[in-house]
Amino acid sequence: MFIMQSKNKTAFRTHTCNELRVENVGNDVSICGFVHRIRDHGGLLFIDLRDHYGTTQCVVQEGDAAFKLAESLKDESVIKVTGTVIKREESTINKNMDTGEIEIKVSKIELLSAPSEQLPLQINVENEFPEDTRLTYRYLDLRKKENHDNIVLRSNIISHVRNAMIEQGFLEVQTPILTSSSPEGARDYLVPSRVHHGKFYALPQAPQQFKQLLMVAGFDKYFQIAPCFRDEDARADRSPGEFYQLDFEMSFASQDDIFNAIEPVIYSTFKKFAPSDYEITEYPFKRIKYEDSMLHYGSDKPDLRNPLIIEDLTNIFEDSNFGAFVEAIKQGAKVRSINVPDCAKEPRSFFDKLNDWAKSIGLPGLGYITLTHDGEYKGPIVKFLNESDLAEIAKINKMNKGDVVFLVCHNDPKVAGTVRTKLGCTKGLVNEKAYKFCWIVDFPMYEYDEETKQIIFSHNPFSMPQGGLEALETMDPLDIKAYQYDIVCNGIELSSGAIRNHIPEIMYKAFEIAGHDKDFVDTKFKGMIKAFKYGAPPHGGCAPGIDRMVMLLARTENIREVIAFPFNQQAQDLMMGAPAEVTPQQLKELHIAVLPKVNKK
Repeated sequence: MFIMQSKNKTAFRTHTCNELRVENVGNDVSICGFVHRIRDHGGLLFIDLRDHYGTTQCVVQEGDAAFKLAESLKDESVIKVTGTVIKREESTINKNMDTGEIEIKVSKIELLSAPSEQLPLQINVENEFPEDTRLTYRYLDLRKKENHDNIVLRSNIISHVRNAMIEQGFLEVQTPILTSSSPEGARDYLVPSRVHHGKFYALPQAPQQFKQLLMVAGFDKYFQIAPCFRDEDARADRSPGEFYQLDFEMSFASQDDIFNAIEPVIYSTFKKFAPSDYEITEYPFKRIKYEDSMLHYGSDKPDLRNPLIIEDLTNIFEDSNFGAFVEAIKQGAKVRSINVPDCAKEPRSFFDKLNDWAKSIGLPGLGYITLTHDGEYKGPIVKFLNESDLAEIAKINKMNKGDVVFLVCHNDPKVAGTVRTKLGCTKGLVNEKAYKFCWIVDFPMYEYDEETKQIIFSHNPFSMPQGGLEALETMDPLDIKAYQYDIVCNGIELSSGAIRNHIPEIMYKAFEIAGHDKDFVDTKFKGMIKAFKYGAPPHGGCAPGIDRMVMLLARTENIREVIAFPFNQQAQDLMMGAPAEVTPQQLKELHIAVLPKVNKK
């Protein structure tokens, strides 16, 4: 019998579990995989056989040579099935399966491997299992279709991104994993040297200095899918330990050039892998100044799927009769407003629940002003305002009849951002079927650290200040902007980037303002600062996070779901047992002694 050749044919199989179709009917075939499910229909056994590619139904009839072995099989046994492809009866066709029009009439089953222990988690059920169980047995967890598909999606996204960068003329270069420790914002992972007593390598937090040195070396456009290592706490959108980013750098490039290079890559990636009914921001992406983002969205990573906008009403309330706000403003608070359209129709319980929620996050409550359909202003704060103030509030917030303006008085602008998010979600205003991109630009070069009472870098310390050396020498440091930018999607920061500071004199001065002398720069960044003294082209770059891109496209809120073998929230690999103790001999070779842990009081 003729067998249609498969590109996945091996010594074990003629086809995968997702290749056979009606045109294969009558062919003798062999497929291999995991027993996903067995159904006993009284003298007929139906085996759903699953492999990396999909599932095929196999049929064994009582009295067949393979029946005895088939009825003894356990879920997740690994078998080879040989038989003939037959067409299913019309009434049994499964339109939800790619192979749903056919099945294999089994003539032979070979048991390749069988579970010798009870499965700690089931593959063929939708039940949720504890994350620690899932991560301990991650190789089983990844057999589940949704998790398996996430890793396939990740691979496809990386391939697409890589090809898109190469098509633009970027050169893929790998940079070192063992390097020197560098103060770049997070704790380093240190690796002791056996050869050099008392010295340590560090795993790179990012290829920051190396990619800049490639520009100094005369390469024009570099990229890599770079592993980065940071000893920092886990979040839903941040994996502890390691993560991957699309790291790239360009010589003789302005901020606009960086944007023009990466926007088509980001757009094409989301266009290719997003569901067809999703809205995706066309490029060029919207650019929002940092200070405007903090004002109008209460965040430097705004979710533009939420149409609500925050406005500033501090000037109106500082001269009002509303004493609570007046006193708070004297202490440095700002009054922010958020107009929610067509909200006046909501019942009193709606406002009471919002007020209770506001108290749960530390606010005294949530004030509001309603513009009724009759054109009247109502609400608990209205009596403290005159007609002129109310008219101005309505104008600033673009209020229409039926709208409600909610008021937040607080020192931290992010609190208003939290309220904006709550209102958008509560009212169902967030477009769940969209990927909305924007750039946040003009970050401040420095910020004041209340804890240390010092001026520190607010972003990448290697960024070029706007205005160059003159700005550093003549301006208030807290007024200096930098050529720094973030790309944001749906409220998640995908990437940070900057035009780099490639002039030694400017770098020394920038670090001096942040409290670091010339020796600090020469010691901590000696490779890069020395290289700059031999001439360096203007350059800049960006590094979109691969893990976060995949997380968004997989439509999951937990980044660990799109990493093949992630750490848990305590930075542990439960499957491999890392971190783990090592032998005394290993410590001796490294001249390291482990001291007893001291509990801090």
